[in-house]
Amino acid sequence: MSDWWMTVGAGARRPPGAGAEQGVRPRFRIVALPHAGGWPSAFRSWWHVLPADVELLVAQLPGRGARINEPPLTRVAPQVEALGRALAERDPLPYAVIGHSFGSVLGYELTRAMERRGLAPRLLAVSARQPPCFPSEPPFAHLRSDAELLEHLVDIGGMAPGLMDRPDLVQLSLHAVRADLEAMERYERPATGTSTPVLALGAVDDPVVIAERLHLWSLETSGGFSRLMFTGGHFYLYAPAPARTVAGRLLPDREGPRAGNGAVHPLRRPIPVSGGHAKHLGKEPA
Repeated sequence: MSDWWMTVGAGARRPPGAGAEQGVRPRFRIVALPHAGGWPSAFRSWWHVLPADVELLVAQLPGRGARINEPPLTRVAPQVEALGRALAERDPLPYAVIGHSFGSVLGYELTRAMERRGLAPRLLAVSARQPPCFPSEPPFAHLRSDAELLEHLVDIGGMAPGLMDRPDLVQLSLHAVRADLEAMERYERPATGTSTPVLALGAVDDPVVIAERLHLWSLETSGGFSRLMFTGGHFYLYAPAPARTVAGRLLPDREGPRAGNGAVHPLRRPIPVSGGHAKHLGKEPA
């Protein structure tokens, strides 16, 4: 199986030495995409809140995790193509997609790609990232110096201060972060959106995302739309309590977004972006 996905959940919980018939057969799959530079372990809090019969697949992109020695990619399209191909090769299961920050961009494009394959998810959750109708503009974060980027990552909780004493790990992490930021900042809104229902997620105290704009993800879907807000800063989604709440919203035994529960925008007209707001978006770090 491809290295693009790391399996956690039902398959990983099978007792050592047990055959497949002794394991828990998954009934549902959650496909998760971490923030810029994020390793699969970013979703470790989710490992403990999902039922045993829910499989968690977390994207493992080049330049991190078991693929630490591979060069990271700097564009969205080739990552989505590889992720979609690897996901389509897996045993079919009903599933939902969730992306956090940069992962929301990948999740949105992955959802569109899987729709084209006839394998659409039942729900797309996008977290801590403003919608594609607000594109990134200069000055771009991926062009910052190492010192500037490190300082910002520490400030928003994206890197533990203790790692500053490990220059080997810092440089590897920065390489992946910078590549993902470039992919995000060079990304352009597609001409068509998704028909999959969208759940927009965010934190009211996120220092790098304008929370009031998250409802504009409704412009990207002709399906249902809803929004759910938390506190906890840019990385709120990885805390146990929000993880439990959001995971519950993704599962099929919970009512998801319904058509009419938010604006639906089939015409996909671009929205003007003011210079000040565009500058803020260009500085979004993850």
